[in-house]
Amino acid sequence: MRAAPTILHLDMDAFYASVEQASKPSLRGKAVIVGGLGPRGVVATASYEARRFGVHSAMPMGQARRLCPNGAYLIPRFSLYRQVSDVVMAMLRELSPLVEPLSLDEAFVDLEAGGVAFDSRSARETGERLRADIRAATGLSGSVGLAGSKMLAKVASEEAKPAGLLLIEPGTERELLAPMSVRTLPGVGPATGEHLRRAGITTVGELAEAGEDELVRMVGRSAGAGLYRMALGLDDRPVVAERDAKSVSVEDTFDVDLHDRVRIRGEVQRLADRCVQRLRGSGHSGRTIVLKVRRYDFSTLTRSETLRGPTDDPAVVREAAARLLEGVDTTGGVRLLGVGVSGLADYTQEDLFAQSLAAEPDGADGTGGTGGSDRMDRTDRTDGADGADGTDGAGGEAVAAGAAEAAAEGAQEAAGPPGEPEPAPERRWTAGSDVRHAVYGPGWVQGSGVGRVTVRFEQPGSEPGRVRTFRVDDPELEPSDPLPLVGAGPDPEETS
Repeated sequence: MRAAPTILHLDMDAFYASVEQASKPSLRGKAVIVGGLGPRGVVATASYEARRFGVHSAMPMGQARRLCPNGAYLIPRFSLYRQVSDVVMAMLRELSPLVEPLSLDEAFVDLEAGGVAFDSRSARETGERLRADIRAATGLSGSVGLAGSKMLAKVASEEAKPAGLLLIEPGTERELLAPMSVRTLPGVGPATGEHLRRAGITTVGELAEAGEDELVRMVGRSAGAGLYRMALGLDDRPVVAERDAKSVSVEDTFDVDLHDRVRIRGEVQRLADRCVQRLRGSGHSGRTIVLKVRRYDFSTLTRSETLRGPTDDPAVVREAAARLLEGVDTTGGVRLLGVGVSGLADYTQEDLFAQSLAAEPDGADGTGGTGGSDRMDRTDRTDGADGADGTDGAGGEAVAAGAAEAAAEGAQEAAGPPGEPEPAPERRWTAGSDVRHAVYGPGWVQGSGVGRVTVRFEQPGSEPGRVRTFRVDDPELEPSDPLPLVGAGPDPEETS
């Protein structure tokens, strides 16, 4: 614990939904829900207007539509979210060399290490200036917490939401925490919260009064000791500038269960390629290939194969994923597939043995347990809902965002029988996606169906725009890249 509140926690307010409201003037002040739009999609983020109806992150999209039938339901646009996040994170790094990002919209900053704050007054001034600078650069609001520890700074930013700042003076921690729910503390989820409630403990103050010995008896030594320290406001963890990624993965949840084995293999190959693209984008390679299969009955199987050396070769990853799939029974149907790479390294070692497997006859290594791998790890588990078990163990909004990103990237149809020409792909327009019309300029898709697509023509900083309807195959309508939230200026091609 520090003697001054020089650890800052920034949490952007309803980040994805706020970006959508800023880029789509007609949605400002309205309920906006971002996530997977299929029948098995989940909510990644809901605007504060939508939260009044009970919509929240990680909720099934079908339930959200029942609670808020008049909301705007949009696909995530992660390329834009990352651009905005890069702007915000660059501003944080101007304050200090010690910035610890937790997600696209959340980070800790050690203000003392940057020499910008040493006491309460300078910390508050820095926090207020940061909020103003973020608003000017992105048009978005963020909530700031300031305290002498990471845990308290995060609690403070949550209490400051939306668009506020809360500074916890050292020495006042226990008084502030005492009336709060035990669920306020990091790591206290629904199960632990319910266990404590049955024991008559619902607030942080009651946790502190119970004492360490009682908490150890209730939840175990490690968890009990940690709960007691947090209840006292004690947290000595430093701000860590770089966090090593543990794994890279992609997954897709399908609107309809897949039964065709050829289609399933094709999806696994496609996921393997996407995973390698993400792996290379992060500058890593990896040794362990992981296949995830969620079946029709929600049982989830994972299979892994560890290669002799790290790789970022798509052919190697595809081959390993295909071998792993051979050991999974998919006859009942598959609702989700995922491919991941763990055991990451920042270099690549050519795995010639693994590559040579491509030349062997089919079935030469069907089990995946010999040849190009040192071992096969098998894990079977059953999960209760789509997206509830992120690869890195993240929960809540982070899990929902990961599931929504996979859903947003979509699944491609398998090719037809050999020798038949592939039909021209039907143009699909997903709600929330960016488009540009040769006559009317930039806009976004409000909806599509029955051979028609409805577009609202507006852009960041403009007045709410007009709505027009076109045929889905209109040659003058094309997909477009997102426009910047601030400084886009009027579009010279827009004529209406």
